[in-house]
Amino acid sequence: MDILIASSNKDKIREIRSILQLPDVNLRTLDEFPGVPEVIEDGNTLFENALKKASVLAEFTGLPTISDDTALEVDALNGRPGIFSARYAGQKATYKDNVKKMIKDLSAVPEKDRKARFRTVAVFYHPEIVVSEEGVVEGVILTECHGKGGFGYDPIFFIPEKGKTYAEMSSDEKNSISHRSKAFRKLHKSIKNTFLLVNNS
Repeated sequence: MDILIASSNKDKIREIRSILQLPDVNLRTLDEFPGVPEVIEDGNTLFENALKKASVLAEFTGLPTISDDTALEVDALNGRPGIFSARYAGQKATYKDNVKKMIKDLSAVPEKDRKARFRTVAVFYHPEIVVSEEGVVEGVILTECHGKGGFGYDPIFFIPEKGKTYAEMSSDEKNSISHRSKAFRKLHKSIKNTFLLVNNS
């Protein structure tokens, strides 16, 4: 099955490809389709944003499409930055900008109150079928960066059970436990089950 990844973020695409290394799925990317429309993520939830990206780009390309939206939810910030995680430090913020702002905003918060979680909602869109799944990983926001790998908030997102940040993990280790991995692995299983039901009905 050919499936489009509804993202232009090369880091995210690389991660999704690593997670979904499956013989029954041929993942296509937006750079194969000239004139792809920009999708404004103006939803109020992760699901709304992911569904909008998937549906718009599926209609443009004619391919079933997978998409996701991810939020970093920090308890001490009342769940922020949430759906605004990618633009926490501004509309054109870089990874470093967002991390710097997060460290600053939590500078007075003690370690015991720095709990956070990454939450991903992944969506599969087909004109007749919509499937969504969620993946969550609990962690703690550090006061400084650790590790050189990953992207986004990975250098300050520490996972106590592993004793390291996402950025200190290899790609394989991160992809075995990450929020995005959990969401997409469940999504793949749900897609297969859904099409089996449709084909057998």
